[in-house]
Amino acid sequence: MSDVAWKPQKNSSIPLHQQISDFMKNKIMNGEWTIGTKIPSQRDLAKLFQVNRSTIITALEELVADGLIESKVGNGTRVINNTWSLLASTPPADWISYVKSGIHKPNITIIQKINKAEADPNIIRLGTGELSPDLLPNSRMEQLLQIDNEKSLSLGYMEPKGSLSLRKTVSTYLKTKGINASPESILIVSGGLQALQLISIGLLKRGSTILHETPSYLNSVHVFQSAGMNLMGIPLDKEGIKSDSIGRMKRQHNATLLYTIPSFHNPTGTLMSEKRRLKLIEACQRESIPIIEDDVYGDLWFETPSPNPWKANDAQGNVLYIGSMSKTLSPGLRIGWIVGPEPVMDRLADIKMQIDYGSSSLSQYVVDKWLCSGMYEDYLKETKEELLFRRDFTIQMLKKYFSEIATWSTPKGGFYIWLQLLTGVSTRKLFDVALREGILLNPGSVYDNNDDQHLRISYSYASIEQLEKGLIYLAQLIKNLSIN
Repeated sequence: MSDVAWKPQKNSSIPLHQQISDFMKNKIMNGEWTIGTKIPSQRDLAKLFQVNRSTIITALEELVADGLIESKVGNGTRVINNTWSLLASTPPADWISYVKSGIHKPNITIIQKINKAEADPNIIRLGTGELSPDLLPNSRMEQLLQIDNEKSLSLGYMEPKGSLSLRKTVSTYLKTKGINASPESILIVSGGLQALQLISIGLLKRGSTILHETPSYLNSVHVFQSAGMNLMGIPLDKEGIKSDSIGRMKRQHNATLLYTIPSFHNPTGTLMSEKRRLKLIEACQRESIPIIEDDVYGDLWFETPSPNPWKANDAQGNVLYIGSMSKTLSPGLRIGWIVGPEPVMDRLADIKMQIDYGSSSLSQYVVDKWLCSGMYEDYLKETKEELLFRRDFTIQMLKKYFSEIATWSTPKGGFYIWLQLLTGVSTRKLFDVALREGILLNPGSVYDNNDDQHLRISYSYASIEQLEKGLIYLAQLIKNLSIN
């Protein structure tokens, strides 16, 4: 409801309150706002429709008089009737109860606010984990689609595991990372998030326990929780996730598998050391715990390449490897892959066919051409140079304006800086204050419910001008809140 695009016409002969009342009445009468739907507050409606609050009050009074809405203290204003329900002998379907009882858990409130704010072009997005539109290869994409080659474009459905041509291309691409994977052991998916969804519903029992880093990207999405899984965090340090407690946690919590982002971790930006990688893979092999290796940031190293993925040395088929084009080439293409034992890929492919009958054939064709043409490597080199420049600029800004109020580490790749506040200011409170001032943050509580002192700062999305303006203003907000 908060994303309504309609606005009353201020030059119309029909009074503003009447236009708003008629608009809301039509929404109710047409069944778009069903019985039980909560109406936004008067203040929010005034902002949404860009009118005075008194205009909203008059419009709502008309709807109350018509018996369509009702206001109760502590419960807000809700739709209680429509014309059909007033005439019908039986009550209409209670869609609100269906919404509340759905299997998939809703996003936490702060994530819903972030998703909504990201649609506002006037917001400075200091936490967004994607490339800036200025860095995406729009013109090159147009050129690529005009290049004639031997690859034929099919607009029909692909086979269950995805385009064979793309899987062969991905197989060749993975060799640059030391991974030997046949096309049969590769499943094309609609981004890394779908890979996690397929694993959660295709391989695991309800009640299974998933180990992960704390903080973790997994806490910001509900794919495992909605499938009835339990999440159990393991602390990390500057070298990555600590492996000493793997065995104990498996025995105590009957852990099923470990999810980790070893290269340029989300949200901390940590690059797991070679030594820690070896210790962790040994611990998981010893305890017979499979690993989900999320490597969506693996290509985004700066000065030196990151260590080879675990999958490169996985002779036992213990690792499910996730890769994606969303963080490098284009989030809108929605193309990624899972690499693992063939029986597992067969199972996940069957589940995927039940869900969406295959990823976009056009997107698969485009990614295939990018990887085969050599343009991906050239584009990636330029993108990393730009990200390195943005990272260095952000670090300079932090040194200048945050040295007395926060600490941080300099990432060796990826998108993120994990900023720890030293002022005692709650990042949950800071999120709301900053958003009112036009700055969108990703507070630590998104990734660890108990974390109220960190911010995920991203240098990948906001422009240099926005980074400068946003960080200067953010530092002042933190200082003002610490005084008050």
